[in-house]
Amino acid sequence: MSARRAWAKPLVPLYAAAIRLKEGLRRAGLGRTRTLKWPVVSVGSLSAGGAGKTPVVIALAKLLRDGGWTVDVLSRGYGREGWGMEQVEPELDYAARRFGDEPVLIAEQTGAPVWVGADRYVAGKRAEEQTECIVRGVHLLDDGFQHRQLGRSVDIVLVTSEDLEDTLLPAGNLRESLSALQRADVLVVRQNEVDADIDAGVTAVNKRAWEMLRESGQMWIVRRKLVFPAPLRVFGAGLRPVAFCAIARPEDFATMLQSSGCGVVETVAFPDHHRYTAADMKRVIEVAKSLNGSGFVTTEKDAVKLTEAMRRRLEEHGPVMVVALAAEFADPAAVLRALEAKLLRRGAKA
Repeated sequence: MSARRAWAKPLVPLYAAAIRLKEGLRRAGLGRTRTLKWPVVSVGSLSAGGAGKTPVVIALAKLLRDGGWTVDVLSRGYGREGWGMEQVEPELDYAARRFGDEPVLIAEQTGAPVWVGADRYVAGKRAEEQTECIVRGVHLLDDGFQHRQLGRSVDIVLVTSEDLEDTLLPAGNLRESLSALQRADVLVVRQNEVDADIDAGVTAVNKRAWEMLRESGQMWIVRRKLVFPAPLRVFGAGLRPVAFCAIARPEDFATMLQSSGCGVVETVAFPDHHRYTAADMKRVIEVAKSLNGSGFVTTEKDAVKLTEAMRRRLEEHGPVMVVALAAEFADPAAVLRALEAKLLRRGAKA
């Protein structure tokens, strides 16, 4: 297993012991789980970030809505300045700061109500109160695999090849060991990683994930792609753009840009969920100047955090292209059938 922070390896046994204690208390009946009226579909991961949960939540929200379900999203709202429980209003100034960047993006992309707050049960109750006459309602629990205080009908967990080689926090990026995947109903793996395994003559992601999944579990394949704005698409920021982002795995974004034919000359990476400042824009512009950059490219998740003043400052030095990271299921009809079969049975689990 690899360690991102080798200096923290001595702390891993303490972290693992804390996880075992927490699980032991839950099995002893000391962990409280509350159940909402509507079924809950949890979308989560073992890693602390970068698995691609947000695009999958968006894809599921659209798929369920097209299938006739009324959908809302319950999120912690990581890094938000707001407090208590709130419904996301993406049109507000500084919405990303108040509600969190990912909840705002989900609200913008799906049009579904998105509720943020530490207590997702209370948020779900509020959502149900506002839609009392709805029969086919479902909550999507964003980043919910470890939030076991809220009962769920389906546990969907994203797994990447990087996760399979990672180690626990604080040395690595895993919040739980790989054995926790036995709680999952569905594992979601990336098409490109499965294809890469096959081309190499091995099936690391596919085989290892299947081995960890319980007997009744399923595996869904998801395709990830960058969507460039028309009309210039990959050339929307010129031939030599500088990319910038504040996501957990910036190297993935840089690789996808290059693979798509976008000639990025440099990627300026900030910490995940970083809140941009004028000084950050100055840094990005200086990099572009030093490399004779033609413009700037960033993600939708980053774009929701840019103020008008920040955008104008960037645009003085070149066009700003916002690229969407979209996820689509290899077999969306099968995914919807599987989900509906579980939702209509309804039982919630811890």
